[in-house]
Amino acid sequence: MLTLIKNVELFTPKKLGKRDVLFAGKTILAIEEDIEINSNLEFAIVDGQGFILAPGFVDSLVHFSGGGGEAGFASRTPQMNLTDATLYGITTVIGALGTDDVSRTHTDLVAKAKGLKQEGLNAFCHTGSYHLPIKTLGHSIRHDIMYIDEIIGVGEVAIADHRGTQPSVKELTTIAAEARTAGLLSGKRGTVSIHVGTGVEHLQLLHEVALSSEIPLSQFYPTHMNRNAELLTAGIAFCKAGGTIDFTTSTTEYDLANGELAAAEALAYCLDKGVNSQQLTMSSDGHASLPIYNEQNHLVGFEVGSESSLLGAFQQAVQQFNVPLDLALQSITSNPARILGLNKGEISVGRDADLVLLDANTLTPHSVWCNGQKMVESHKPLVSGFFS
Repeated sequence: MLTLIKNVELFTPKKLGKRDVLFAGKTILAIEEDIEINSNLEFAIVDGQGFILAPGFVDSLVHFSGGGGEAGFASRTPQMNLTDATLYGITTVIGALGTDDVSRTHTDLVAKAKGLKQEGLNAFCHTGSYHLPIKTLGHSIRHDIMYIDEIIGVGEVAIADHRGTQPSVKELTTIAAEARTAGLLSGKRGTVSIHVGTGVEHLQLLHEVALSSEIPLSQFYPTHMNRNAELLTAGIAFCKAGGTIDFTTSTTEYDLANGELAAAEALAYCLDKGVNSQQLTMSSDGHASLPIYNEQNHLVGFEVGSESSLLGAFQQAVQQFNVPLDLALQSITSNPARILGLNKGEISVGRDADLVLLDANTLTPHSVWCNGQKMVESHKPLVSGFFS
């Protein structure tokens, strides 16, 4: 069916002003100042007055098959449901394993990605986890990236964290080289997602890989870069050397009171320091375990990440920290899509109709389309997951 959104404020994420947008099936057909339909075919017209039309959000780190729990087996986090994403404007998710790659497996991760795709979401994932040697679903990193459609990279590999296996320069270089080659051979990006802990070495290991090999810093995608001011400073230097960084929107009151910066604040701070907006992203870390450690690395609390935090951080960036709307949108749409090599995160003719209609005043999603299918209308799900 043809769908025409009329007189809407369009952000592609670049601001284009008032436009009409026409799509059918999963494809955007036209973007013009005024589109009229004269057809005996069935079509729907959506009044976009008072709304902003933006690309569907790309959440670059979600533990959608559930995460391991640092408080024992009972604390393993649950799986994500479809509406945990769609109700908050998210149309693309990238899953990963983290601390637990024993009771949580790649078999389940890829199966969950396929299930989310069956329900109507765009879903991808990484091979590997925090630990080395890298565990994979098939024979190797190359095999997984080349032959499994859903697998687009490696991660999240842990550095500067007491829960990781403390990788060497040589080990991380080998992983990045294998992922990069597999990406070249399969038309993927082969990005290496890096979990960065609170260790004082920060991103030094990534710089050493780039200095001692032909692997560029852009092959790595470090996340959790808003853990503290020192790490954020290291992240700014990483960007100025050619890398990109990601801020985690799920957090705890304890962590914020003990030095962590809100993702929106970190985004605004980096922009103020002159970092190119295309080098900055935000992700939810949804359904991850959020262990709270004191200075002695003793567990003192435990919470669970939420995909909804991505929307909250976007709203906070614009409404509280005065980040321009187009730059805030970039951080959760076109930027993560480009870094991961996905043909998502932008609105243009011929692209997939992954769209979110936002209330212009509150920036709350009113309607959400994924590949042209309407998933949410009037803040309520039209499509629910199999068990929700």
